[in-house]
Amino acid sequence: MMMTSSVASVATLRSRSSAAMRGGGVGGAGRGARVSRPGGGCRRAGGDGDDGGRRARRRMRGAPRALFTGLVQGKARVEAFETLDGEFARLTLGFPSGTLDGIRIGASVAVNGTCLTVTRVDGVDACVGSSASKTASFDLIVETLRATNLGKLQVGGEVNYERSARVGDEIGGHTVSGHVHCTAAITAVEDTEHNRKVVFKLSDVGLIKYVLPKGFISVDGCSLTVGEVNKTTGEFNVWLIPETLRVTVLGNKSVGDDVNLEIESQTQVIVDTIERYMAERGM
Repeated sequence: MMMTSSVASVATLRSRSSAAMRGGGVGGAGRGARVSRPGGGCRRAGGDGDDGGRRARRRMRGAPRALFTGLVQGKARVEAFETLDGEFARLTLGFPSGTLDGIRIGASVAVNGTCLTVTRVDGVDACVGSSASKTASFDLIVETLRATNLGKLQVGGEVNYERSARVGDEIGGHTVSGHVHCTAAITAVEDTEHNRKVVFKLSDVGLIKYVLPKGFISVDGCSLTVGEVNKTTGEFNVWLIPETLRVTVLGNKSVGDDVNLEIESQTQVIVDTIERYMAERGM
């Protein structure tokens, strides 16, 4: 990872440390608070004198935006997917044991690289997750359904997930916001003994100018290094190691499947700034 990106990531986390110490955390209300009870399950948020988690919601209003690292923590199973009029959906995911410990309503989770807000834990809408919590629900609005691959999910399918970073977490990938720019279709898969080469074609070819060889890109929430880029066709490729194929849903993807893409923010800023500078000077 480039030194400048590492320094920027650390500086971003440090600038938010005071808010996190007040209970906000990064990307969720009080993520650092670990609350459980004998026998497992979740308890109502807020504690004594707080009705149904009002205190957690008040903290959320002033909480900083979510930050992710692009290091996928695992795969979650689609337990339910309810749609209303094609413009709203409720997604319920089943997570591995311990994943939801301490999570609160309003916390942020990257699902296939899309930053989503937790609305229920274990079917309760005012709850703090424990090590025994198994499910979390998320609301998907029309823009999320339009811009990402989440609208195509089926019960029994799997998604990548990453809980939002906390102050002090290692930034081992690159800074990811969870704001998906577009989807991309897999156009080719080439396997060798220990590697897999995957070629993607952007749904918005105009974004290919931000995809640079050896640069960062988030693919379904995975921080990956770009291989070759074809700016004419709007395609690029990445190489995946066995560990990535094992831990993420990319190991199950094939030609024709869609993935979510997030352009690396520093690259986008640099390209846009240079273009604006040249245009202003008639270059």
